[in-house]
Amino acid sequence: MSSTLLDRVHAALATVNDPEIKRPITELGMVESVSVSDEGLVSAKVLLTVAGCPLKDTINRDVTAALDKVDGVTGVDLQLGVMTPEQRTEMRNSLSGGAAQREIPFAKPGSLTKVFAIASGKGGVGKSSVTVNLAVAMAGSGLKVGIVDADIYGHSVPAMLGVADSRPTQVDDLIMPVPTSSGVSVISIGMLKPRRDQVVAWRGPMLDRALVQMLADVYWGDLDVLLLDLPPGTGDVAISLGQHLPNAEIVVVTTPQEAAAEVAERAGTMAEMMHQRVVGVVENMSWLTLPDGSRMEVFGSGGGERVAATLSQRFGTTVPLLGQVPLEPTLREGGDAGKPVVESDPSAESARVLAEVARTLAGRGRGLAGLQLGLTPSSRF
Repeated sequence: MSSTLLDRVHAALATVNDPEIKRPITELGMVESVSVSDEGLVSAKVLLTVAGCPLKDTINRDVTAALDKVDGVTGVDLQLGVMTPEQRTEMRNSLSGGAAQREIPFAKPGSLTKVFAIASGKGGVGKSSVTVNLAVAMAGSGLKVGIVDADIYGHSVPAMLGVADSRPTQVDDLIMPVPTSSGVSVISIGMLKPRRDQVVAWRGPMLDRALVQMLADVYWGDLDVLLLDLPPGTGDVAISLGQHLPNAEIVVVTTPQEAAAEVAERAGTMAEMMHQRVVGVVENMSWLTLPDGSRMEVFGSGGGERVAATLSQRFGTTVPLLGQVPLEPTLREGGDAGKPVVESDPSAESARVLAEVARTLAGRGRGLAGLQLGLTPSSRF
């Protein structure tokens, strides 16, 4: 056996990431043993984080594929084991950096993750559709993206991403977000229920705890962008978000009609009250393109522009209309099929608009313009 071959085998294993944690299995202590025979047969044992790991087949496939590519390897004998409680504790401590539990990493001053909360004044305006499409578009551009489905009562994000029946893996008290085929990681209260059809009937304190759990008890890793799909209106979750993530930037979703625009302005005003910044407005269901190329404004027109103008005047800074998303069957079909339109039909007009909004948000710099600092003037000089 050549030591060089063993070195190459170790290097190949270091290229395999755990599909949930998205860190090399060698760094996570998941590789228990590796040996190479004189004939080039690799014998390796990889430890799963928990028994019944839902992605063990993925780990098996990825490890085998990585080792098969090593020059000089003639075969792979891979065994899968399970970490002991002590090994899981060591891994959890390594991932959290020894930090106390229930600490929200995105609220730290040094966090480099851009946090966008997608809000609306009322339900039915397509806020969740906008959220998942923005996330998938950002992930498609190479960013590491996560979604917190904070719409506790109306959690529809998992279904729109094709993972409605998936459940997160839990390592002791650390929860792994569910990965999706688009590269977006997601956590939702719907994934934490015993049954998909179970009804959530919680009041204020429970809603706050659920939001904190999805932010603090989930191992998100090094995200570039985190999107939160908020429940409609200005209730408990919106208030909790302002308290726990004051650095989150708000995107307001509305439809063109007057009734939707009026309540959307309230959602934006709530952000100001919580000292958060509204970075733009997205108008959904703006028009329906007819076969002859003309547009039918099914829900009227001007709602998005009105919301952007009102919030700009109210805050004293420019709140842009980021995009107008047309009403298209492919947008709805993509959500129903678990394949958002930016992925399933990127040439669709709605997909192009949403992709452009995603690029605008992802390219935003950091600054204090338009951010309420929560300072009280003093007469002392």
